[in-house]
Amino acid sequence: MAENIAKRADDYAQWYNDVVLKADLAEHSDVRGCMVIKPHGYAIWEKMQAALDAMFKETGHVNAYFPLFIPKSYLAKEASHVEGFAKELRW
Repeated sequence: MAENIAKRADDYAQWYNDVVLKADLAEHSDVRGCMVIKPHGYAIWEKMQAALDAMFKETGHVNAYFPLFIPKSYLAKEASHVEGFAKELRW
């Protein structure tokens, strides 16, 4: 297993992705640049989020949420099999 993981010192970004995938914390989605976070990965995210949220609020910062990116082709596919589906979204 370790032989398929990039060396952290050589390529940190690749090492991080390799570890996340090998640990089954997340997987690539059909949406380019996005990943599906699996249950154990999400549990880690919730713990990180709680800790960071407390730090942000201590400094007076507030959180924001941005919607997920959805490929235009998915909207067209949805319209083809859902009667009355309107392909509308904010660009």
